[in-house]
Amino acid sequence: MAVKGTWTSIVRLIVLPCRRPQNPNPSLLGPGPSCAPPFCLQWRRSVWSMKKDPALEKALSRNRRWIVNNQIKNVLLRSPGRVATVQSLQKRFKTLDLQGRALNWLHKYPCCFETFVDPAGSGETLYGFSKRMAALVDEEEVTREAAEMDMARRLAKVLMLVRDHRLNVVKLNELKRSFGLPDDYVLRIVLKYSDVFRIVNGSGRRNSMEIELLRWDADLAVSAVEAMAAERKTPPLFLCSLPSTWIKSRASFDAFNEGTPYASPYSAEQMESEKRAVGMVHELLSLTLWKKLSIVKLGHFRREFSLPERLGSLLLRHPCIFYVSNRYKIYTALLREGYDGSELVDKHPLVVAKEKLGELMQEGLHEYNRRRHLANLEKKRNKGDIAPLRVGKGTSRDGEETVEPSRVYQSEERRRFYKALFDDPP
Repeated sequence: MAVKGTWTSIVRLIVLPCRRPQNPNPSLLGPGPSCAPPFCLQWRRSVWSMKKDPALEKALSRNRRWIVNNQIKNVLLRSPGRVATVQSLQKRFKTLDLQGRALNWLHKYPCCFETFVDPAGSGETLYGFSKRMAALVDEEEVTREAAEMDMARRLAKVLMLVRDHRLNVVKLNELKRSFGLPDDYVLRIVLKYSDVFRIVNGSGRRNSMEIELLRWDADLAVSAVEAMAAERKTPPLFLCSLPSTWIKSRASFDAFNEGTPYASPYSAEQMESEKRAVGMVHELLSLTLWKKLSIVKLGHFRREFSLPERLGSLLLRHPCIFYVSNRYKIYTALLREGYDGSELVDKHPLVVAKEKLGELMQEGLHEYNRRRHLANLEKKRNKGDIAPLRVGKGTSRDGEETVEPSRVYQSEERRRFYKALFDDPP
């Protein structure tokens, strides 16, 4: 089974009315523009990605609520005492692309945030981390500090991949989270390891500040492909992570993989070859925490990493190595060998810490939804929309008293009961 098209294009022909420019003096300008046809033709092109992989699509799925809560977490970390006013969060709601009241949003996540009245007597409502959330935030910070040396090595390897071994700080900020770099990596890593990095700013402008690598480390100039080959004691080759049923794709991959020698992205050999470009993208994805990168952001570094202009076409020509998805209307490239189904093969400690935060956020949302669901059931019972329930003295796993239905008297009441409970009749 082959890949369904490489950047398969669907071209639509659209006929639109053409606006005629006014001719102020026909005798001087002639009939030219006034004789333009009443309609003009416009071509529209739609671009599609490769065949969907459900497991990798699941790996790309992101909970937008987690992203918003992570931004709120960063706001609190920058606030004195990790406490801020709800009013200040309300002012940031537009930048978070949210509507409604900030207080209602915080109440949806009781496991993550807690609200209270200012004890100083100002009358303002403040919010901060819950005890469990604060513990996980501290754990993430400890993990980040422990991984500081690893982050410095990653930054050095990224700079070694660049032609002149220097990168603009503003551009690098686009990928800092993908590589696991902290927000203050310039102070925490670059200035701390002054024997490895230095700040260069010839013009004195903030947007022209660059990070330069001072010394080349031969031990770091080993790609993930070469490291795996050394471990297996085999020649450096790319791995195909597609099922054996993809016969055509595997055949073309074998011809590409074994046709020419592997070109390390850290060397200056075969600079214009496709094999080196594939190796460059493979190494960049290997250096990220989640083994994935936005193709648009990656394209911003085309000159620095000597990547081809049509980067998307390059990735789609090698489905055994990369997976390209357009989930959430963002073209993203994943390294297939970095995933086992929808889970990462090797999880960095920072990834584990962030997943714990995500699980706590999800737990808080479940608790909020459970309370709201019980409140809605109570309203429906009071209105007589569903059958009455008898209070039983059983206990749930949480030690709370449970409410058990006595019995459903008629089939019609049973259907209404389940429709209210699950919004889907049995």
